[in-house]
Amino acid sequence: MGVPALLVDFPPPSSPDHSSRARLVGRQWPVFWKVGNVFFRPISTFGIFGYAYASWAAATQGPSSSGRLGDWRFYAVASLCHLVTVVHSAINMQPINAQIDALREPKGRVDSAKAEQLLRKWIKGNTVRLITPVVAGSLALWQILKGHGKLY
Repeated sequence: MGVPALLVDFPPPSSPDHSSRARLVGRQWPVFWKVGNVFFRPISTFGIFGYAYASWAAATQGPSSSGRLGDWRFYAVASLCHLVTVVHSAINMQPINAQIDALREPKGRVDSAKAEQLLRKWIKGNTVRLITPVVAGSLALWQILKGHGKLY
């Protein structure tokens, strides 16, 4: 929610306020970046290993459990979803983060006229990071409910 809020009433590049507003975005960006690194990165990392373990547990469950964990392949896909999130973040999102962060310098290496474009690009790229965990959680929840007879 924070990044779209930064775009509210963002002045066009021709406006005299554009440069100062772009620098303000750059100065605010470290907070967003820190939240992403401290909070969301561990969630995806735990998701990779947690769903991988659930996949292994479902694959090796004995006959006495009557398949209560569900199909191991769905957990494997859930783990893969979180892996996609981490790889996408490292390859595609980190360069955008660095460019937005560089906006705080008045004569930085990033043209302040690109500030709005960078923020919109970040929002589009972040969509992947929103969708993949939802898919992962939905698959896992479906298997758990199905295994416990709560879903027919």
